[in-house]
Amino acid sequence: MTQIQPRQENSPPLPRTSTESARKLSGGPSTGRLVGVDLARALAVFGMYIVHIGPPLSATDGVASWVRYLADGHSSVLFATLAGFSLMLIAGRREPKTGLAGRQANARIAIRAVVLLALGTVLAMEYGGVIILGFYGVYFLLALPLLRLSAKALAITATGLALVTPQLAFFLNSLLGESVQQTIDAYDPLKKISEVGVLDLLLTGFYPTITWMSFVVAGMALARLDLSAVSVQRLLAALGAALTVGAYGLSLLLAGKDALRSMAEDGKSSAGFEKASSFGSGSFEAPQRAASELLSAGPHSGTTFDIIGSVGVAILVIVGATVLMDRLPRLRRLAKPVIAVGTMSLTAYVGHFLAQSMVGVSAGESTQTSWIPVLTFILGAIGFATVWSRFFRRGPLEALLNAVTKPAKHIR
Repeated sequence: MTQIQPRQENSPPLPRTSTESARKLSGGPSTGRLVGVDLARALAVFGMYIVHIGPPLSATDGVASWVRYLADGHSSVLFATLAGFSLMLIAGRREPKTGLAGRQANARIAIRAVVLLALGTVLAMEYGGVIILGFYGVYFLLALPLLRLSAKALAITATGLALVTPQLAFFLNSLLGESVQQTIDAYDPLKKISEVGVLDLLLTGFYPTITWMSFVVAGMALARLDLSAVSVQRLLAALGAALTVGAYGLSLLLAGKDALRSMAEDGKSSAGFEKASSFGSGSFEAPQRAASELLSAGPHSGTTFDIIGSVGVAILVIVGATVLMDRLPRLRRLAKPVIAVGTMSLTAYVGHFLAQSMVGVSAGESTQTSWIPVLTFILGAIGFATVWSRFFRRGPLEALLNAVTKPAKHIR
């Protein structure tokens, strides 16, 4: 379980302040480019709905199994990749902001990071470690030193992280035994409040920073590119396909037929820790992981193969959405209700947890077999976003986050 510009610049699920595509959805290539990013955000939101509310993979078959498998892990990876993309919308997409503008952009990102960490902690008190927002806060803070790097430098950094951090995470998890982790947690105020502490955020949680920064940095590299250029679109499509096929294919070759099995299906986090049986718990047991598992590539396995393959999938989704919105104006008009969800993905993401509590929909239970609840949530999000966007520029939570970050303009 976890379970990626118009209006305010944002990372999924964050708001945006760019008004280019908010002015109209039927504009030229540049508008289509940003609308494509919002479409990708909406798909990430719906993927999270499927993971959190839909039937588990073991209860599906046929096309439903493929949909469930693609959503499992890949939707949260798409979120993180688009988070990196959106950071560059704040900091200067094609060219980094410098001087006063750069300092103010850094302040905005830092404020967002703190707010998301606080919001994620509050939500984790009720819903546990499946909440990604707190992890976002850490990602954003660590991304600050990278905001001025070129696309090439960012791509190299993301590659290095993907190659090194899974092995480092495995070593640290082995080094920090259960007793050491319990000692650290005992002095961690975050752990006492929400069951998602500093160690979870950095190393042992659902979306550990040590390995998930690869996705964020990859998204930052994508943002530096001219996604409206046909040559860039073709190059990225080829790269995404190569990463996906290469990583998953090599993993299957090295680890066997179970290499792509979802770690979430086994009840494990991206760090290889056993998840608690309760959806509302963010606690994890001691790791039970062999070194051979580093050759696997299943969703949430957190291995090099998983990271590279998942980045490939995210690139294909972002480029595919961009091309569709850029080349097919009629489809872009038809997709406006879905795109509206992407423009207020923070609201859509937080809202589905709150709605689950209000209507009593269970999440992540193995007995869930019906797709009706998740389809209802998806249609509800589309309907809400469509109506809200007719009267307001930003979603409810997007507007609040925008207001909180306004003091950054006073930075000198």
